[in-house]
Amino acid sequence: METVTLAEQRRFSDESLQKIPVFDSTFVMVDQYCLKPGQSQRIHAHEAQDKIYTVLTGEALVTVGEEQELLPEGSSVIARAGVPHGVSNESDSNVVLLVIMAPKQA
Repeated sequence: METVTLAEQRRFSDESLQKIPVFDSTFVMVDQYCLKPGQSQRIHAHEAQDKIYTVLTGEALVTVGEEQELLPEGSSVIARAGVPHGVSNESDSNVVLLVIMAPKQA
């Protein structure tokens, strides 16, 4: 059985958000994104993949398409394939997201 302790994997950098691989298989990618205050992921899209953001700690400002929402801890949102999306930390605290992308990009 493959297991991980998410909290032990987390790391933050003053330079940029940190993308930490959790699981990587033939079909799906799972990462943790660790954002310090003021850090963000640029708006972008994946033509053939869905992406799910789940806020593990803190609150994240998520953009999906033309909508933006401040997601509190424990909330999830999906960005369907082809829809522009991104995330930012506008708070004074660190933010950790669990990010799932499927199907895995070839």
